[in-house]
Amino acid sequence: MTAGRGAGSAVPGRRSPAHPAFLELFFDLVYVFALITLTDKLATELTWTGAAETLVLLLGFTFIWALTAWGGDTLDRARPALQVQVIGTLAASLLLAATVPDAYGSRGLLFAVTYVAIHLGSSVYILLVVRMPSPRRRNSRVLFWEAIAGIGWIGGALVDGTARLMLWAVAVAIEYAAAALGWPVPRLGRLHAEEWRLAGERLSERYRQFVIIALGVSIFSTADTFSESDYTAPRVWALVVVFLMVVLMWRIYIYRAGELLTDAIAKSTRPSLLGQSAAVTHLIMVAGIGGAAVTSTLVVDRPFGETPPSWAAVILGGPALFLFGRGVLDYTVFGRVSRSRLAGLILLGAVASVTYRLPPLAVALLAMVVLALVAAANLLSTRVHPRTAAPPALR
Repeated sequence: MTAGRGAGSAVPGRRSPAHPAFLELFFDLVYVFALITLTDKLATELTWTGAAETLVLLLGFTFIWALTAWGGDTLDRARPALQVQVIGTLAASLLLAATVPDAYGSRGLLFAVTYVAIHLGSSVYILLVVRMPSPRRRNSRVLFWEAIAGIGWIGGALVDGTARLMLWAVAVAIEYAAAALGWPVPRLGRLHAEEWRLAGERLSERYRQFVIIALGVSIFSTADTFSESDYTAPRVWALVVVFLMVVLMWRIYIYRAGELLTDAIAKSTRPSLLGQSAAVTHLIMVAGIGGAAVTSTLVVDRPFGETPPSWAAVILGGPALFLFGRGVLDYTVFGRVSRSRLAGLILLGAVASVTYRLPPLAVALLAMVVLALVAAANLLSTRVHPRTAAPPALR
């Protein structure tokens, strides 16, 4: 799912910068807004259907972000012509995020057309501007598969209800499957391994920034909900608990594997596979952090009272998703899964069995305690078992 260093350099022999360009950080700002709108959507439609709808949209937004991030590994973002492409994607993504609240309603066609235009427009633009053969071949493959997926996106916008959700889910599944397989095209084959070389430091930093975006959205949602409610003691405690959950997720993320991902990519003999695994794990973790953002909206707004099953699923499911993704990242970097992640998942499962007797604040407090125990175990492990990046399964 990643591309090679020399594949798209606009200037022969020029290497991609080790760190993201300022323009890319500017580009990330629109995804703060996108994640906020997705969080609000799930919080207001907390059903299995609402969760599925939000997940499909999250996958779509993440795919746009990922293609832009990977392009920065191979394209010279200092060129004004290529900066135009990023700014155009940013502007269209802003419109896309604005349509999220009614994407499954009257604005479905606007969402789908904008989404497809981002992918097709970016690929065609790069084909016209970049003359190096490798990025042209890569974007030709992407264009082929996005045209196929676009049929599902546009077709889904022309129907309503469950049919739209199903068609959009199929479309986004096609996009991810094509990327995982190297965008194979008849007669051209799939993207070759030598075209998937990575600038490890730069790519891992972009992934970390994606996590920081999600953490920032969670903090924003917590503060925004609190500011719009009465300043009562229970809500203050809810604010503290949810804030600590977000802080603990940050601490668990940066512990070891988050710091050593760069080294793992640099040492790997199969960096493309490792990069794909890292992309998936970060998507899972971002989804879990998004659950924390929804938790803040629910718990700060109503800390006491009954805890509906859907609420419990979000309050505990967010940390569970995060720990699962974090465990897979451990495997990506170290070739093994930390026992603290598994223990945390087991404890969250145990808490789930008694949530019907507890108010939302108490459920969130227990989830925070589990995260705190995992973070404490990490600190203890640092002193006892120092590790270096060595992912044998992905090397």
